[in-house]
Parts: sequence; C-alpha cells; structure tokens
Amino acid sequence: MENSYVHIYTGNGKGKTTASLGLSVRAALAGKKVFFCQFIKGMDYSELRLSNYIPNIEIHQFGRDCFIYNDPTDEDIKEARKGLNICKEVLKSGKYDLVVLDELNIALYYKLFTVDEAIEIIKNRKSSVEVVITGRYAPKELTELADLVTEMKEIKHYYTKGIMARKGIEF
Repeated sequence: MENSYVHIYTGNGKGKTTASLGLSVRAALAGKKVFFCQFIKGMDYSELRLSNYIPNIEIHQFGRDCFIYNDPTDEDIKEARKGLNICKEVLKSGKYDLVVLDELNIALYYKLFTVDEAIEIIKNRKSSVEVVITGRYAPKELTELADLVTEMKEIKHYYTKGIMARKGIEF
C-alpha cells in the first residue's frame, strides 16, 4: 500500500489554488480519483469546468458568491460546515485518492469551524488518501500535522499596478 501525506500550500503569494489544481490534474492523469473542495468560494471560477475534460476530478464549492470581508454571516458558516461534513465522509470513504481542501485555512481564519474539527477529519481519513490544504494563515496545529508545507511568498505582484483578477489566470 502506498503511503499518503498531508500537504499545505500557504502564504501571501499567488499560486496556492493553482498549485493544488496542477497536482489534481497530474493525479487524475495518472488514473487517480480527485475530490476538490473549495471553502469560502462560490463564484464562477474557470476550474469548475475541469471535470468536463477530466472526469475523475470532482469540484464542489461551499461558499457564497462573494468573499468574506468582515465578520462571516450565518450563511457563510452554514456553507462551510456543510463542506466540512461532506469532506469528513469523503475522506473516510476511500473513494478518492486525493482530496483538496482549498481555502481551508481561510475558513479556519474566519472561525467558520475549529482547527480541532479540521484536524479530526484529516486524522480520521482512510490511510490511502492524500490531502492538500490551501489558503493563507495556516495555523500552527495544521503545519505540525502536515508532512509537506510550502509557503508562497509574494515578491512582486501586478495587482499593485491596478491590474484586476483576469479570467483564466486568477480565476
């Protein structure tokens, strides 16, 4: 039986979700099944159409059509908890080889659920399931649990010149 590991992509730089999507495509093209869960996100991101091209990747969103800028609403919490419960079952089922918990760290940052709840579902996963967690502000408890932690550090970004997010590049 192949070992499985927990990866974290965190930091203030661009590329955390993009890296996890690249790994998902690689895994799917190697014949693995991928479950990609997006916390916080509910907008029409280009990657939502990925399963039209690669059927062994499923992408599900558990967020609203806007980002949280202040305190989360009851709806934000409800959506995140729904996603957490589905991911708990997915991780235990062993139906998928790779499970991506995109923006899990941001959900934790906004206290949509607790770090202990997140750690519990990761620890109780089927032993063959690889896990990727993305988002800024990875809590210490998760980084200690992880086998691989990559920090994306912003050195320079064209946002500072007023360039807005572009379809197909940032979303």
